[in-house]
Amino acid sequence: MSAVSDDAAALKADLKHRMEGALEVLKKEFGGLRTGRASISLLDPVQVEAYGQTMPLAQVATVGVPEPRMITVQVWDRSMVKAVEKAIRDAGLGLNPAADGQTVRVPIPPLNEERRVELSKVAGKYAEQARVAVRNVRRDGMDHLKKMEKDNVISQDEHKKLTTEVQTMTDDAIKRLDEALATKEQEIMQV
Repeated sequence: MSAVSDDAAALKADLKHRMEGALEVLKKEFGGLRTGRASISLLDPVQVEAYGQTMPLAQVATVGVPEPRMITVQVWDRSMVKAVEKAIRDAGLGLNPAADGQTVRVPIPPLNEERRVELSKVAGKYAEQARVAVRNVRRDGMDHLKKMEKDNVISQDEHKKLTTEVQTMTDDAIKRLDEALATKEQEIMQV
């Protein structure tokens, strides 16, 4: 392999990795959106005041989903139960936890239509942020290709070929983002 194809392959691999990263971030953000069904990832954003510092819920308890509309949080230290309960209540997720010994039960209420539409809009915003991230990766790649051509690292023909490949990668990433959004919106709107 020539140095040219090595540079081009490294660039394509980097761009693909960064575009995949945008999709992973989107999926993680979608995991935090309530769909009316219990999900462990729903409590990912919860931060608990514990031992004089703020830490993720997962560092003070085990989260489980015993049934479709219930999340249980098994707190490891009995003295942290009230702090965990308060953190879940104050997280802005619209949840009302109830302590039961060292377990905090979090019932998931059904979503009303207004809240479903609101969550759909939030999902759309997350997807748009991911699209912008992918387009920024594309722009960086195109700029790098122009610089490579200007520095005579690649020829004009190679530049055109690589530009087409980068655009194809971008289109594929955007298509996958849109599919993820459509799936999430369908999940949210299901009654």
